[in-house]
Amino acid sequence: MNRLVRRVSGAAVALALTAGASAADLKVGLSVSLSGPNSSLGIPYAKGMQAAVAYRPEINGRKVQLIVLDDGSDPTNAGRNARKLVEEEKVDVLMGSSGVPATIAISQVGRESKTPMIGLSPISLAPAESDWTVTVAQPPQLMIDAVVQRMKRDGIKTVGYIGFTDAWGDLVYNSLMKATEPAGIKVVTNERYARADQSVTGQVLKIVAAHPDAVMTGGSGTPGALPYLALAERGFKGNVYGQHGLINPDFVRVAGASANGSLMPTGPVIVAEQLPNDYPTKKIALEFRNTFQKVNGAPTTDAFSAYSFDGYMVFADAAARAKGEPGTPAFRQALRDAIFSSKEVVGTHGVYNFKPGDLYGVDERARVIVKLDGGQWKLAP
Repeated sequence: MNRLVRRVSGAAVALALTAGASAADLKVGLSVSLSGPNSSLGIPYAKGMQAAVAYRPEINGRKVQLIVLDDGSDPTNAGRNARKLVEEEKVDVLMGSSGVPATIAISQVGRESKTPMIGLSPISLAPAESDWTVTVAQPPQLMIDAVVQRMKRDGIKTVGYIGFTDAWGDLVYNSLMKATEPAGIKVVTNERYARADQSVTGQVLKIVAAHPDAVMTGGSGTPGALPYLALAERGFKGNVYGQHGLINPDFVRVAGASANGSLMPTGPVIVAEQLPNDYPTKKIALEFRNTFQKVNGAPTTDAFSAYSFDGYMVFADAAARAKGEPGTPAFRQALRDAIFSSKEVVGTHGVYNFKPGDLYGVDERARVIVKLDGGQWKLAP
């Protein structure tokens, strides 16, 4: 796996994963952040995809060739990578990326080139712009609704918000505003910071001055730890709520004790062993964990590697039904149509059902609330 993380050439990864692949084999193009601020998400995505290929290396007798490119946490590079994957590598499907802007950039290339795109991050697109794209991430509203339900149960009346200045911060904030109004909860701040910022002290001082009962954060990965550290430094005693963009070990490591007790929504894979035996995703989630351990030599402790695994499961189900010769426009059209007709595809995060005009394919089975307790995620009632 170290070769994959350090790689520069996508072709090198393809050779490492599927030596001897022929032109008739299926090609998956993955662009993620293996470097830069979003690498704490991108590296798990890449490792999860490698586990997925190992879990199902052939589809209808065809080998799967995985080509991975690093976007350096830059949306412009993500778009450039997507074009390279489509025009030079002739991939059958695009996947990525480690942030909302980069994922949108790849989606635009997919639509222009008529190449199906399976997003790994939650995004917002107009129906006319999403006719070649789906995403396996949970829609922010589904997840934030669960957080606000928990806030209401906890007796929260006012909440301060701090999140990224980019599209992810907007998605979380807009979802929070939509959910809190009918719940009788008032959002009293809307503070923002850039992913590359080193401090959010000024923003947190404004939040503390507003005296909210709780704080909701709209960050992800390692940079998402900044508000927790700053709130702890200022002695904030209220509840702090996060969202599924924070479920990764680098966030836990950097935030440390400042995030202890935080409540967040996540896909059920993160607490798979704590789920009831009849939970629909438990079996494949445990199989994913076993495969990931064998392929990467270490257990998975994040939610992001499972998103890429699920993206591959959606692709594999559709590719098994699509007619035609891989590498051709006709096959890409057939694959796109098959993805949009996915029915009850069981993944680690949820059960997927897609239809044209709808980016998201999951329901309430794709969310649980967890609590960070001593550095471990625990299923919350």
